[in-house]
Amino acid sequence: MSTLAQVGHPDYEVPLGPTIPAYYGLLASRYMHDYGLTQQDMAEFAVLMRQHAMLHPGAQFRDPITVSDVMASREISSPLKLLDCCPVSDGGAAFIVSREPVSDHHVRVLGCGQAHLHQHVTAARSLSDVGAAVAMNRARAKAGVDPRHIKYAGIYDSFTITLAILIEELGLAPRGEAAARARNGDFGIGGALPLNTHGGLLSYGHCGCGGALAHLVETQLQMTGRAGARQVRDASLALLHGDGGVMSSHVSMFLERLR
Repeated sequence: MSTLAQVGHPDYEVPLGPTIPAYYGLLASRYMHDYGLTQQDMAEFAVLMRQHAMLHPGAQFRDPITVSDVMASREISSPLKLLDCCPVSDGGAAFIVSREPVSDHHVRVLGCGQAHLHQHVTAARSLSDVGAAVAMNRARAKAGVDPRHIKYAGIYDSFTITLAILIEELGLAPRGEAAARARNGDFGIGGALPLNTHGGLLSYGHCGCGGALAHLVETQLQMTGRAGARQVRDASLALLHGDGGVMSSHVSMFLERLR
């Protein structure tokens, strides 16, 4: 925990003693102020990820939860509750990237993009536009696809506020409306845009780099029709997005299923 906390600015942040949840609590407070997001809204993402994890035999947490359960969990860093935060997990993830086909399951990387607009929270020009859209647009330019045609999304979800901000900055929902879409079922397995169907970092678990890569593994399983009870109707075009630091480093990737 102390090592992770060193991601802060050595002069303006680290000496004040914040942990990673504290940084994200600050992000959440600002986003709530700007867009009317509530704690109950953020809780919707924790509930959604748990619903998906219940169908994955390898998920760390599989007991159902409600918005009330999230609200009743202990405060970690206001306004974030325990169930707004991903667990620290054991685990790993692996995948193969090959020029030539190595199986009957063919998924092609269409385009990738990165953006790094700031290093530390105190240096961020905006806490609403943190670089996710820049990375996604760069990936889109290389992939030559229309984001409106995305069938599946794998989005980094270290905290519920992470998911809310990224969904909206990536244009998957209007500002301030991602939680309503989650509540409506739009990001569920049977929804218009299935999201993190393995349960994400919030419920599947977060074991560091392997936790984030699990989004890629799940996306590949969905695109090749091997997700079992979690299988969505169509995952022919997928968007993956991850971030590092405190919303400071962003990478987007578009994937296409080949017949």
